[in-house]
Amino acid sequence: MIGNDIIDLSLAKTQSNWQRKGFLEKLFSNDEQQLILEASNSFEMVWRLWSMKEAAYKIYTQHHEIRFFAPKKFECKLTRGSKGVVSFKGQNFYTRTTLNQDCVFTTAVLENKKSPYSEMVSPGQIDTMIKNKLNELTALQISEIQQKKSKNGAPSYYYKTTLLTSSCSITHHGRFGAYSFLQA
Repeated sequence: MIGNDIIDLSLAKTQSNWQRKGFLEKLFSNDEQQLILEASNSFEMVWRLWSMKEAAYKIYTQHHEIRFFAPKKFECKLTRGSKGVVSFKGQNFYTRTTLNQDCVFTTAVLENKKSPYSEMVSPGQIDTMIKNKLNELTALQISEIQQKKSKNGAPSYYYKTTLLTSSCSITHHGRFGAYSFLQA
């Protein structure tokens, strides 16, 4: 399974005051708060950790088909470079984060060896770009590729009755969008 999250940093600056009283305590464990406070850029670390939590949460909710709010229970650890691990209820979610001056983009998978297809795109082009990528991978006609959503809102892509994506995650925030999927 796969999950992802993207954050437009300029929008995050104007919409969220991470330095307000109680913000860090509500969302992050003591160890995560320490990472934030010791980071050379605390603002970016807040949003990196948040995107890791969100990407892992999307996998969990796809699998269990329930929604809830418990970000502090998703424990983030940075491992090496852009990689990290999020733990929740004894399960590990392996993350990879791309961070630049404009945005933070994280993908999470259950198995560290799986490589998803991921791409940052314009928010309005996500569905089209997924279908284009599936066409490229399968040579199936784009007009025959359809998105279906689970009762929880998780997308899957099909060609007629054949499942093309074993797991798919879509994210958008502000000026940025992205998709990630594992081919069936």
